Amino acid sequence: MTTAAEDPMIGRLIDGRYQVKSRIARGGMATVYLATDLRLERRVAVKIMHGHLADDSAFKARFVQEARSAARLAHPNVVNVFDQGQDSDMAYLVMEYLPGITLRDLLKDYGKLTPEQTVDIMDAVLQGLAAAHESGIVHRDLKPENVLLADDGRIKLGDFGLARATTANTASGQALLGTIAYLSPELLTRGVADARSDIYAIGIMMYEMLTGEQPFKGEQPMAVAYQHANDKVPAPSASNPAIPVELDEIVEWATTRSPEGRPENAGILLDKLLQAEKVIRTGSSYQDLSTQQTMVMPAGMLLGSDDETKAYNTGALGGLNRKSAIENPVAALKEISSTRRSRGFWIFGITIVLAVLGATAGWFFSSGPGSLVTIPATAGMAPADAQKIVEKEGFATKLVETNDATVAVGKVIDTDPKGGSSATRGATIKILVSLGPKIVDTPAFAGMDEAAAKKKAQELGFKLKDPAQQFSADVAKGKIISALDGAGAPLPAKYPVGGEVQLVVSLGAIPPVEGLTVADATKALTDAGLVVGSTSEEFNDTVAKGSVISLSLPEGPATKGTNVTLVVSKGPDLVEVPNVSTTGMDFNEAIAKLQAAGFTYSTDVDSALFSKRTVKTQNPAPGTLAKRGSNVFISF
Repeated sequence: MTTAAEDPMIGRLIDGRYQVKSRIARGGMATVYLATDLRLERRVAVKIMHGHLADDSAFKARFVQEARSAARLAHPNVVNVFDQGQDSDMAYLVMEYLPGITLRDLLKDYGKLTPEQTVDIMDAVLQGLAAAHESGIVHRDLKPENVLLADDGRIKLGDFGLARATTANTASGQALLGTIAYLSPELLTRGVADARSDIYAIGIMMYEMLTGEQPFKGEQPMAVAYQHANDKVPAPSASNPAIPVELDEIVEWATTRSPEGRPENAGILLDKLLQAEKVIRTGSSYQDLSTQQTMVMPAGMLLGSDDETKAYNTGALGGLNRKSAIENPVAALKEISSTRRSRGFWIFGITIVLAVLGATAGWFFSSGPGSLVTIPATAGMAPADAQKIVEKEGFATKLVETNDATVAVGKVIDTDPKGGSSATRGATIKILVSLGPKIVDTPAFAGMDEAAAKKKAQELGFKLKDPAQQFSADVAKGKIISALDGAGAPLPAKYPVGGEVQLVVSLGAIPPVEGLTVADATKALTDAGLVVGSTSEEFNDTVAKGSVISLSLPEGPATKGTNVTLVVSKGPDLVEVPNVSTTGMDFNEAIAKLQAAGFTYSTDVDSALFSKRTVKTQNPAPGTLAKRGSNVFISF
């Protein structure tokens, strides 16, 4: 129980009328509280929009829309809305309080439901939804969480938070607010919803109720959405053969991918469900139901009860001569009485026999061979220990070896049926023993398209991590550079099924920036996803001053976000040629001055013979700008 210290709403008086008692549930848009209506002295459910959404006009409008939509519906299978308003900064909605559970809670507890239970619940849900469709309202968020099962047996449809008028077809950005597992293909692909979108959700719910699982699964919501948009919902009987074909047909009709192939509204689907219910409960067929004829009562025949009418059609009166019954109704009634007395003895005898059979059946199914027993949990045990525990509960066992990516070799993976479920006493329980992971040949992922590589990895049973991206001058954009294992090392030639695989995808070559200005080079690199952190300058004889010479990268692969350095040209390294020819310098002094300035020298005279002679001329001339390291010719 949530306390006032944990939730400041508890104990608060809303609008001077609704005293909050406790928190019932919390959702994406609002929190629901149990409260007392002080004016009418009754318990109600108060739905209060989250404070951070109160300033959002779109959310607030959607919240008010729920009140208006639900308030328009007055039906035994729809949760009643009593009031709506605002207290200070709070938008609230007052609804009928139904102590009980949701259909989701029921499925969590029981896994799956029987066809009869499914029909009973869907009968009520479709009646409420038919009333909504008749009033021009599309629910748009049908799922087990929004089907309420009250403690007193009532079944009601609630949470019209996404409801809209049937004429407002375009869902805009709101379509994916509904739970992805129940959204119709047209909502996912075109953002369009009408009554037939609700029908699709009903079909998915029925599939889940009958099989204990949703038809489409995936690690990411988009994987589930893709299947809804492109795949056909399988027949429930493919997962649970005990499901009647009539319910298979209803699920198939309701989940047709094209809206045009589905019932136009819930009322039409309800009629189909009621027909299926008769077939399921009576064991007849649709044809039998359609060809039964009503028998006309003979004139003058006075029967005092429904039992007598049934007796005329199928029982005691079935053997009477119809003509005599018409001419002498008194004699006919006497014959009925006589027949009833003799039939009474038979009924008494049959009752005794049925009582004995019932007692025998009770023993058989409660403690005898037909009783249901919970299968012990054995995962992780040694096979011999698991056999002892399972056989102790009255089951036969069979060891079955199979591959498993997580359970150690020689240990029990689980049982079939699973541990914790129930099976008939004496049934054979398979104990699944791990052979370790299945090892497969690793394909050559390098060079494949990303989509093809992902598909291949999934087909082999590898667990895909999010792909890595790298720049590569050798591998085209979108192609695979390499594939890594869970530790980041290259995949070996053989790898276990269920092992982690990360694909490294090429971003293509880094854009060439040589010769560009710093501004243009920075833009090109930034557009590619790199970060220009700094620049450095170098002398260069061929690249103009201020243009980029090259790109400096850190060690390792370059990815989006990698910090790079631009090397920018300072132009040629030119220095002034020193004066060594007009200052009276001798050979040695001139050579020292030229070398100190960064120049080399040459002469046509043997320096050893004329080292003390004075330099007369030089080329280039003094004061001329020349490239550092170039040659200066001197003569005497």
